[in-house]
Amino acid sequence: MYRSQRRRSAFSLMELLAVVTILGIIAAIIVPRVTTSSDAAKQKVDSHNRGTINSAIERYYIENGSWPSANLTELDVPAYFPDGVPANPVDGSAYTMNTTTNRVD
Repeated sequence: MYRSQRRRSAFSLMELLAVVTILGIIAAIIVPRVTTSSDAAKQKVDSHNRGTINSAIERYYIENGSWPSANLTELDVPAYFPDGVPANPVDGSAYTMNTTTNRVD
């Protein structure tokens, strides 16, 4: 009689193993999706930055009658980029202008 009145107060090893297995499967599905979406977001930000910098290059040409230098130091002023010319989010490099096309490649 004493044995049947006893309450169970802990999880068994099999229950813990099942939970850990389920969490592992869920992580294996979610982690690749998160890293892929992060890379896609960086690519979209890069594309947006290039368009914004190209617009600033054209604006600089209209206002000054000459193109900025290839390293874009003339655009690193509050009139064009108050926080400075952004860096490439994909690899962290600085954007440079192609002096032939006068565009950021």
